[in-house]
Amino acid sequence: MLQIEELRVEVGGKTILKNVNMEIPEGETHILFGPNGSGKTSLMMTLMGFSGYNVTHGKITFKGEDITHLPIYERARLGIGVSFQRPPTIKGLKTRSIVEISAGNRSVDVEELAKQLNFSDFLDRDVNHNFSGGEIKRSELLQLMAQQPDLVLLDEPESGVDIESIVLIGDTINLLLRRGIKHPREKAHKEIVDDRSKSALVITHTGHILNYITADKGQVLYNGALCCSRNAREILKWIREYGYKECVRCTQ
Repeated sequence: MLQIEELRVEVGGKTILKNVNMEIPEGETHILFGPNGSGKTSLMMTLMGFSGYNVTHGKITFKGEDITHLPIYERARLGIGVSFQRPPTIKGLKTRSIVEISAGNRSVDVEELAKQLNFSDFLDRDVNHNFSGGEIKRSELLQLMAQQPDLVLLDEPESGVDIESIVLIGDTINLLLRRGIKHPREKAHKEIVDDRSKSALVITHTGHILNYITADKGQVLYNGALCCSRNAREILKWIREYGYKECVRCTQ
């Protein structure tokens, strides 16, 4: 689904990512750990094609196509979707409208999607205006549910979210990725088929999201370079016991 080869990225003339290599097969969910400032969000923004993230070396391939220098809208049309950690407030644009825009040419029942996320009361409010942390996350996921991308990029989905909301967010992520629900809340979730046709890269600092979604692999990004790749729960256990620097020492 996604292949990153020897990727180097500069932001404002400073090297942020250093020779990153990564592969995410179809149907797999990968967790990207790393301390604050390690380059996790920069990698996500580069994959999505945001300006200011200058690829100086390497290649990004998505579904067999070189997308290294494609604009954002073409990557979105190809099937890449993103949930931001801190998305902007857009006054004057209703949430219902941005969900319809996200759907593109697909016919979606916005009301039904919103109901699954307990978000019906927010459809006619401006995007993210006076939303809580959990409400913002649900707004982002609602847009992704309408878009139905093949590759989902999730930046800190558990950040700023209370316990009740994180269960709902975890269920929605599993629904989006067509995986079995770990914490079923409603009868409506019973028809979900665990076909795993979609892939995901989930960025996390705390690892708390692993209590609610299933990961196929974990990787650590430290100081702009990938330094560890193995079972996500093993990595999280080591990080909690020894810190991120131990991951670097172990690979050395």
